Amino acid sequence: MPERLQQQLQDLRDQLAEDPPLDDDERASLIELMQEIELRLARDAASAPDASLVDGVNLAVERFETRHPTLTVTLRNILQSLANMGI
Repeated sequence: MPERLQQQLQDLRDQLAEDPPLDDDERASLIELMQEIELRLARDAASAPDASLVDGVNLAVERFETRHPTLTVTLRNILQSLANMGI
């Protein structure tokens, strides 16, 4: 996994650790998304990655953009990193 993407995922973890006002579903959704990104990228390193990964991040951006702009910025940075990787 590229270093930039690793840093962005760490930024997202750090933001979640600061305990933003998320309900349990929202928090679980973001944690699951981070785990999915890490697992798929590790698994797909030798093959073509699945585009549904980007769809999941896009859905998270839409879900959090109005109530959690800081998280949304980080998610958009992750999207950009995935795009730069050709995903």
